[in-house]
Amino acid sequence: MKVLVVDDDRLVSSSLKTILEAGGVEVAGTLNSGEQAAEQYETLRPDVLLMDIRMKDITGLEVAEAILKRHPDAKILFLTTFSDDEYIARALQLGAKGYILKQDFESIVPSVKAVYLGQRVFGDEIVSRLPAMKGGAKPDLGEYGLNGREQELLTQVASGLSNREIAEKLFLSEGTVRNYISALLEKLGLRSRTQLAIFYYQHQ
Repeated sequence: MKVLVVDDDRLVSSSLKTILEAGGVEVAGTLNSGEQAAEQYETLRPDVLLMDIRMKDITGLEVAEAILKRHPDAKILFLTTFSDDEYIARALQLGAKGYILKQDFESIVPSVKAVYLGQRVFGDEIVSRLPAMKGGAKPDLGEYGLNGREQELLTQVASGLSNREIAEKLFLSEGTVRNYISALLEKLGLRSRTQLAIFYYQHQ
């Protein structure tokens, strides 16, 4: 596994390289601008791109958009000090594989490895903000084979409600709610409630 690190603070990018290598991760290179990342991604072709969002030239979001247009399968993990809703929502819409905060340095290596294995990684603080980001209109997910009741269940899961709370709200038994959630996970090819919530907000 090769990781490309992009951060416009040279001290930070150097520190990230040290952390990753100490965790047994090969670092393909460290870059200090978004423009460099957009230009050199083709040459370096890392397995995971670990990138800051706010940079002096162009943002990590702009770099990700350009790369994902050419390489939809690119695995991009955002690492930032900012947990603004606007950034989180945009990262989800673009198809980023993860969004974690720099303060959670202990999670960097596990998160990179998880993204490499095809998982999506969003730090606990990021996931806790998802319900507050919900817009007024519900997404139409019929194209994914979800019926009306399943879409309603998905909305409640994305709002952070527990099985018991969903059961009480929709006048169902907890067992029925569990069955619906299992069906949703299978239909969408997902593995957890967190992934269901992320899927929901990606399709807002």
